[in-house]
Amino acid sequence: MILNEAGRMVEKWWAKLRNKFPSVETDEYIVMPNHFHGIIVIVGADPRVRPDVCVKTDEGAHMGAPLQRIIQWFKTMSTNEYIQRIKQNGWHLLSGKLWQRNYYEHIIRNEEELNRFREYIMNNPLQWPRDTENPDGVRPTALDL
Repeated sequence: MILNEAGRMVEKWWAKLRNKFPSVETDEYIVMPNHFHGIIVIVGADPRVRPDVCVKTDEGAHMGAPLQRIIQWFKTMSTNEYIQRIKQNGWHLLSGKLWQRNYYEHIIRNEEELNRFREYIMNNPLQWPRDTENPDGVRPTALDL
C-alpha cells in the first residue's frame, strides 16, 4: 500500500500513541484507502479483564485498560489534523466523517491468535482489488459467487 499524505498523517498519529499512553505498545497495522487495522498492546494488562469494565476482586477493584480513551484520542487527533489540512492545504473534503462512530475490538489472548491477526493485517492490501468501495476494483462475476 502506497500512502498518500492523508494516509501518512494517520500513520503518524498511530505512531504517537506510544508517547501519549506509556502503557501502550503498537503492533502490526495497515492504513488502507477506506479503513485502518491495528493491534494495540496494553502493557501489563490483566487478560482476565475486559478493557471497558471495572472488576471487583478480593484484592480490590481493577480497572481494565482504557482502550476507549486511546482510540478516542487517535481518532480526535487525526480528525483535527485532517480538518486543518483541508483548510490550509486544500485536502479533499469528505462527504461523511473521517472515522466511523464505533470500532471493532477483539481481545487477543494468546500467541496463536496474535499471529493470526498479524497475518490478516499484513495481507489486507491483497483484498483491496475486490473491495466494494474501491472505485477501480474488480467486480465479482457469477463464477465468484
